[in-house]
Amino acid sequence: MEPSPLQVAELYKNGWQVELFFKWFKQHLKIKKFWGATENAARIQIYSAIITYCLVATIQYDLRLDRSTYEVLQVLSISLADKTLLSELFNKANSKNDKERSGYSEPNLFNF
Repeated sequence: MEPSPLQVAELYKNGWQVELFFKWFKQHLKIKKFWGATENAARIQIYSAIITYCLVATIQYDLRLDRSTYEVLQVLSISLADKTLLSELFNKANSKNDKERSGYSEPNLFNF
């Protein structure tokens, strides 16, 4: 039985949706390779990446941050061991950026 042109178009459309999902997946979840060799290991890695992305997006929304997801993730990864409130953490990061923008520079210890 040969599929009709309408069925072929629908299959192509569905295939394109899969391609778009994997494009988004690779861009946002930053999974370059799978650490485990089993299906379960791959699922755990994918679920962990999705959960991390959702948590970062929630932090961005709740704190009304005007930063990219990548920047928020970088600040969080640098301060994993800190016992600082998230709002304070991003306020510190904002004040550092404000100093850089205003031309403020701290004295350099090695500037003779």
